[in-house]
Amino acid sequence: MDRAQKEQLVDDLGQIFESSGVVVVARYEGMTVAEMQDLRAHMREAGGSVRVAKNKLAKIALEGKPCASIGQYLEGMTVLAYSEDPVAAAKVVDKYAKENEKLVILGGAMGDTALDVAGVKAVAGMPSREELIASIVGCIGAPASNIAGAIGAPASNIASILSTIEEKAA
Repeated sequence: MDRAQKEQLVDDLGQIFESSGVVVVARYEGMTVAEMQDLRAHMREAGGSVRVAKNKLAKIALEGKPCASIGQYLEGMTVLAYSEDPVAAAKVVDKYAKENEKLVILGGAMGDTALDVAGVKAVAGMPSREELIASIVGCIGAPASNIAGAIGAPASNIASILSTIEEKAA
């Protein structure tokens, strides 16, 4: 890799560190190519990405970034998992680490907040953006459906009473 390629990689990593809602650092020593591709596929489905980069270049890219605290985890065979959704990458990595003991979570960052292993697992337990939106929509829609049911109920009650009276009269 020549100098220009390294500078481009540092710029790309810098953009990732600035724009991501969460960045998770994990050790992947011993994982096969197929396992890594499986992790990448799971991450893509969740709207995130996985990146393997030289630790020295990643540390250079971290300088002056809000998540510079993750530099301490960049030793050995590390992988960066990131997503714009502040929960998605943590969820995928946590779930994958439970299924594959070769992937070990080291820590991460959510904006300028440093996360240790417990912090990453706590973030993974939070609802995702889509789940929160669905919950809010459900809360907003519930009163409207209750009102519609209450308004329609007297009419149906009157209709059933009238049909009962009609049956008795016949």
